[in-house]
Amino acid sequence: MSGHSKWSTIKRKKGANDAARGKLFARLIKAIEAAAREGGADPDMNPTLATMVQKARDASVPKDNIARALDRAAGKDAGGANWETFTYEGYAPAGVAVYVVCLTDNKNRAAADVRTAFNKNGGNLAEPGAVGYLFARKGILRVPAEGVEEDDLLMAGLDAGIDTVERIDDSWEVTCEPGDLNGLRTALTDAGITVAEVDSPMLPSMQVPIDNLEDAQKVMRVLDALDDCDDVQEVFANHDFSDEVMEALA
Repeated sequence: MSGHSKWSTIKRKKGANDAARGKLFARLIKAIEAAAREGGADPDMNPTLATMVQKARDASVPKDNIARALDRAAGKDAGGANWETFTYEGYAPAGVAVYVVCLTDNKNRAAADVRTAFNKNGGNLAEPGAVGYLFARKGILRVPAEGVEEDDLLMAGLDAGIDTVERIDDSWEVTCEPGDLNGLRTALTDAGITVAEVDSPMLPSMQVPIDNLEDAQKVMRVLDALDDCDDVQEVFANHDFSDEVMEALA
């Protein structure tokens, strides 16, 4: 799980500037619209949509933007695209497996951009199924660690589907099945525990340790290039940067 956590840490730091925040907002709105079209525009009846809406709120997406996305998906407002999900698999340098999720209205454009991002940065696009078996979708909640003990989380969340608890820097990262994400958040919140962030990433079952800065920089070039593609919604990889490498990258 640390590969996801460290990549997320880097993305959060990058997301501080206005351009990155604008891109994040656009992705979250797109995800809300797609989830609402797929399973209905009522978050109470659509767990995937509820998670996307909560992620948008956590990222401070304006309420009006969220409401307009729901209205477009429900046909109450004109506009919006017919979003489709496509996944791509490949490798970054050092044998790191990469799983890419695109949400697009133009599959040919998305495929071309993903291929270019791999090829121009030392990676390579692989056949479907080449690395996908290494990843599985999980729910993650990030809880500020100050004043919160591991036992507090377990007591509050055990009956709500909590799987694991891990300390990552100044936060606890709590995992569960994706379908339990919203219920677990409610259970923790009801127990007086602050949940700073929710996510539902694809976590790797095995990781590639990287303690060489040059290799890490090569991996990051591929991940950054993919993350910059307009149609790319999520990027996951099974790298595990050492603490020394993380400090050097920061």
